[in-house]
Amino acid sequence: MAKNLYVGNLSYDTTEDTLRTLFAEYGEIESVRLISDRYTGRSKGFAFVEMSTEEAAQEAISGLNGKQVDNREIKVDNAKPQRERRGSDRGRPRW
Repeated sequence: MAKNLYVGNLSYDTTEDTLRTLFAEYGEIESVRLISDRYTGRSKGFAFVEMSTEEAAQEAISGLNGKQVDNREIKVDNAKPQRERRGSDRGRPRW
């Protein structure tokens, strides 16, 4: 079963290819998603990496949490489940 990891405190210069190379040392990668601002396209400084197994994910956490990448000490941990998004209340009266 695939395991999703949160990768934080990334440099704005870090790319998906950089993350793919780093995490590949610990096992097979299912996906890499570098989160960017929808308006500017600039990185928000965090990403999600999905590893193919729980064991690979735990090894990646142990090996990469606190490591220097592009002059930043990255944070790697298990990703929390995504919250369900609801529509915006903007423009609606509050009754």
